[in-house]
Amino acid sequence: MKTDNTELFEHMPVSKAVITLIIPTVISQIITVIYNMADTFFIGQMNDPNQVAAATLAMPPFVMLTGIANLFGIGGASLISRSLGTGDREKAKKCAAFSIWSAAAVSFLYGIIMYLIRPVIFPLLGTDANTYGYCSNYVLWTITIGGIPTVLNACLAHLVRAEGYSKEASFGVALGGILNIIFDPVLIYPLKLGVTGAAIATMLSNVIAMTYFMFLLQKNTERTVIKFSLRDYSLHQGIPKEILFVGFPSFVMMLMGVFSNTVLNRIVVSYSNQAIADMGIAKKIDMLAFAIANGMTQGVLPLIGYTYAANKWKRMRAVIKTAFIYSVAVALAGAVLLFVCAVPVVKGFIDDKETVAYGQHFLRIICVTCPAVSVTMMIISVFQATGQKTRPMILSLLRKGGLDIPFMFLMNAVAGADGIPWATPIADSLAMGMALVLFIPYRKQLKETIAYDCRCRNMGKRRWIPTAAGRRGC
Repeated sequence: MKTDNTELFEHMPVSKAVITLIIPTVISQIITVIYNMADTFFIGQMNDPNQVAAATLAMPPFVMLTGIANLFGIGGASLISRSLGTGDREKAKKCAAFSIWSAAAVSFLYGIIMYLIRPVIFPLLGTDANTYGYCSNYVLWTITIGGIPTVLNACLAHLVRAEGYSKEASFGVALGGILNIIFDPVLIYPLKLGVTGAAIATMLSNVIAMTYFMFLLQKNTERTVIKFSLRDYSLHQGIPKEILFVGFPSFVMMLMGVFSNTVLNRIVVSYSNQAIADMGIAKKIDMLAFAIANGMTQGVLPLIGYTYAANKWKRMRAVIKTAFIYSVAVALAGAVLLFVCAVPVVKGFIDDKETVAYGQHFLRIICVTCPAVSVTMMIISVFQATGQKTRPMILSLLRKGGLDIPFMFLMNAVAGADGIPWATPIADSLAMGMALVLFIPYRKQLKETIAYDCRCRNMGKRRWIPTAAGRRGC
């Protein structure tokens, strides 16, 4: 890690700066999705729909770990980048410590609670006598034992990226993904552990990735604001409130995603375990397009936050515009590719006639929503980067749970299993419309705020004071 990223944040051409930040992040997100898909792929090669279904049913509680990581990681990254934009490295250091230790504590408690209440939760997720045992083993290894490394791996990636070190952050995430892909076939087949082997592989890969981040930060302890010292942990300066409120929309999005997928599984499982296995495969494949959009938004968030705090309106506007164009273009290309190649892609996971029939149908419908998701995610990222709380919360609630669940029941009643996947593109299209309604006036507000306000330090406290003629002054 180099000592200073001022060149990237302030002077590097916008297109180059955006690409520098998003490409490593997108690659790491793709690898993460591939290793999530790898579990389903390698388990599917056993041609046991019950084990594939179990991995699908256990995914919602596992995804909650990502929600915890986003709560403290994205919230912390936003505040760190804004603190660095104003030159306040001490506050940035305290933000990092709060995010790290709070994330570790919450993930530990979540892992213990989830394992204790599994007899109550698992039936609600849709397990039956054929899948309960598999789900229980998966949760034990990935959440109860592997919860802390899984959360810290993702959280530390967000925080390291906030300082502009996108390559280092992405390498850590990618390392975990690659190792998981390597460990999966070894533990699933030769050791005959099946879905349990996939869970152990996930846990081990995240432990190693977390260790990488710890060594990276320890090696650069004099350069980075991200430290593991409890002495830097602080509940003052509004740090907890700012981090939690900014990160909460991302947590809610994951929470609502879990709720949405649980409802989806409960509806689909009424048809057959093959159907739910198919939906799981289609969802994981479609996650590839979502990962690209998510990688772009996460990668560019620190740059937006920094330029916002530094009152660089023209540069921030150019960053947002460039990121939007790249994100939508790639999402369109991904949607077309998934639609055209739906049958061979699904067949590559499990060679079962009924499964492929359901899977290709689900995938072709779900992938239509990719461009809408890219727009919504980018707008949410802009809101979070600039410290907004209410607007991203509204969009998070709408995108998952608020709209798609009612449409799931409606489409199931109207068209049965073939109609259920249509709930996703309908909900995401409506969420995109609301995102644009919220973003367009906010864009004008941003311009006025940055043009007329400045941080006044003469009074010994932070305050924004409007100035005349669009000039900054205290």
